[in-house]
Amino acid sequence: MGAVAQTMNRFVSNFTNRLDSKGRVSIPATFRAVLVRDGFEGLYVHPALDAPALDAGGNALLGAIDALLSGLSPYSDEHDQLSTALFGTSEILKVDSEGRVILTDTVKHHAGIADHVTFVGLGQKFQIWEPERFRAHLDAARMKVRALKRGIGAPIGGATVQATPLEARES
Repeated sequence: MGAVAQTMNRFVSNFTNRLDSKGRVSIPATFRAVLVRDGFEGLYVHPALDAPALDAGGNALLGAIDALLSGLSPYSDEHDQLSTALFGTSEILKVDSEGRVILTDTVKHHAGIADHVTFVGLGQKFQIWEPERFRAHLDAARMKVRALKRGIGAPIGGATVQATPLEARES
């Protein structure tokens, strides 16, 4: 598969939309197109494990969760805990004919969502954030990436040495 075709099957960019008076929000058109190609009926959503946001997607996200769980013993505490966090708190939201979903009070509460949401592409899934929380998260992520970049290209003995991706992961 070519790079352009592969990108078309990924959630990329970010978009901020307003909830309407009935609590509906439009999923960005590019995200809806990925969901249609994915073949999932509706929108799978669960509270993010490590952020005040929602993880969302379709079959690709569910496949990633299944792959993660398949690496664990089916009767282990870790498997049960991850299953509870990823499936036990999830919802399948109906997407209407205009590409809108109604976020339930439970998921809105987890993410601190009131009247606007930011959709953030993460490849095989996307996240739904309260816009100000996303801006803070993005600022923190940029700072971490800058520090990582400085660490990879750190001067050693007067010369700048670039680590290979493998060397960067091992250090």
